[in-house]
Amino acid sequence: MGNADYVYPSTNVERAHRAAIPPPQPFLKSLKYNLKETFFPDDPLKQFKNQPTSRKFVLGLQYLFPIFEWAPSYTFNFLKSDFISGITIASLAIPQGISYAKLANLPPVLGLYSSFIPPLVYAMMGSSRDLAVGTVAVASLLTASMIGNEVDANQNPRLYLHLAFTATFFAGVFQASLGLLRLGFIVDFLSHATIIGFMAGAATVVIMQQLKGILGLDHFTHSTDLVSVMRSVFSQTHQWRWESAVLGFGFLFFLLTTRYFSKRKPKYFWVSAMAPLTSVILGSLLVYLTHAEKHGVQVIGYLKKGLNPMSFTDLVFVSPYLTTAIKTGIITGVIALAEGIAVGRSFAMFKNYHIDGNKEMIAFGAMNIVGSCTSCYLTTGPFSRSAVNFNAGCKTAVSNIVMALGVMVTLLFLTPLFHYTPLVVLSSIIVSAMLGLLDYEAAIHLWSIDKFDFIVCLSAYAGVVFASVEIGLVIAVAISLIRLLLFVARPKTFILGNIPNSMIYRNVEQYPNTSSVPGVLILEIAAPIYFANSGYLRERIARWVDDEEEKLKSSGETTLQYVILDMGAVGNIDTSGIGMLEEVKKVMDRRGVKLVLANPVAEVMKKLDKAKFIENIGQQWIHLTVGEAVAACDFMLHTFPPNPLKEDSEAYNKV
Repeated sequence: MGNADYVYPSTNVERAHRAAIPPPQPFLKSLKYNLKETFFPDDPLKQFKNQPTSRKFVLGLQYLFPIFEWAPSYTFNFLKSDFISGITIASLAIPQGISYAKLANLPPVLGLYSSFIPPLVYAMMGSSRDLAVGTVAVASLLTASMIGNEVDANQNPRLYLHLAFTATFFAGVFQASLGLLRLGFIVDFLSHATIIGFMAGAATVVIMQQLKGILGLDHFTHSTDLVSVMRSVFSQTHQWRWESAVLGFGFLFFLLTTRYFSKRKPKYFWVSAMAPLTSVILGSLLVYLTHAEKHGVQVIGYLKKGLNPMSFTDLVFVSPYLTTAIKTGIITGVIALAEGIAVGRSFAMFKNYHIDGNKEMIAFGAMNIVGSCTSCYLTTGPFSRSAVNFNAGCKTAVSNIVMALGVMVTLLFLTPLFHYTPLVVLSSIIVSAMLGLLDYEAAIHLWSIDKFDFIVCLSAYAGVVFASVEIGLVIAVAISLIRLLLFVARPKTFILGNIPNSMIYRNVEQYPNTSSVPGVLILEIAAPIYFANSGYLRERIARWVDDEEEKLKSSGETTLQYVILDMGAVGNIDTSGIGMLEEVKKVMDRRGVKLVLANPVAEVMKKLDKAKFIENIGQQWIHLTVGEAVAACDFMLHTFPPNPLKEDSEAYNKV
């Protein structure tokens, strides 16, 4: 960067335009606008404007129950596609539901209950056409971990079950509240890097927990960290059962092979989708024919026949367990929301339609509230099941209804057939599903793009694997918030230079061919100015000025006369920020340097005017563009000699 070749753009110093001060707005009107932008950025009420009362009622009904919007145009061709998709995901939901219920230390039949009622609720209230509703491994693990810390599922299974229902109820209330109050942005505090690391860590923990079933162990640690699990496994080598291990690794190989085949041949997606149910059938037949349950192979045993019993009276709203239920519900609810909405948006992008995040939260909340009253535990939209639904060609949420009907038939007539299903097969199904969450390619992608995001991801993973699921989540969220605070508290500032033969000024590091403006330092502040960063900006601006003066002094060029602050990226400013600008102006005045502002936005101009800062600095030193500010400074430099007081002030400062 240099100024030898710099040519001032020719411009008239008399500006045709001035940086305008916006007209004052009534407080209530301003408050209404800010609240609308915060909570209703998508303007959901726009469709109700200028509509008769009857039409508003219909639109409101369609908003809460999207099924009334698309059902009138539903066709037989859609039904054929949804029927095939529903049957396919039912074949996956049945074994997965049983497996995840065991993972949550709940009766296996609850996995089937949770794949019956909640999908019906979501089909009426959800806005995604591709999401397949059901239980997920991570939420199951969190339920087992958090409730298990208070109540032992083996010693007091009834209380444990009731707390699981209560936690699901509070998860639903929390989710629905976020949607109704338009607070969905809270879920965004779980960054993409956080979710990748947390999910991978949770998947690793789930896989380690399955060693109990694969090795046929009767006793196992309740802790989820790597050290405790490995100690529990290798301290019981004399109790390992080779029969279980052979079955487990055999079915795991079968499941992974079918998944690999379906990935290589996408049109055969149904092969991997049917593999879990096929494993259950083959495993049950093998145990039944060989009486393997008498040789150490553990089986599911009796499964209750019939539809979901009501469980509203089982909810626990008394101490000392209420706090545990609320905490478990909120944490599992946030994780379920983050996964379900992310999955729904991903598939919506493929099919070029939009889903409303707040409506999804209401739908998730409603299905979990209803589910908690009908013997279900936490459900969301798992990626594996939704991917199968998508690949099977689903058209609408009717595929969830078909899946629920398939589960209903199973509950009414087929549960006795699962009596001989070996637990080791369920462990293999879980391990196979969890391996898909170990997304190492995404971690490598984070490393290549943003090292800090990779650290967040790795911290979440390490926290979950080496400490606990809750601690890993806390660590990941804490690091993400620290990074957010650093973005706010340490905003970027840049020196701008002129792109040759133009009135454009850009970052000199990004555009090395830019020219500096003799006697003028142009700085861009790339963030709002708040109390959290005003002190830093004051020090950073002073350092920029010191560096520029030292550089000019060493090169023997003209002294620094003007500092232009490009405020175009400063979307807002508070009283601390205004105080910072006032301090900077005083310091610049003492040093014989003139402070100039360029391109302040309306909100900033309004506050600067109310604080009398515009009057203090002078309206003539606030410009619409950096180009106009430079032209004005150029005019002053060529019309008037440099301020002689500057040298005196420098000498005074050295004393």
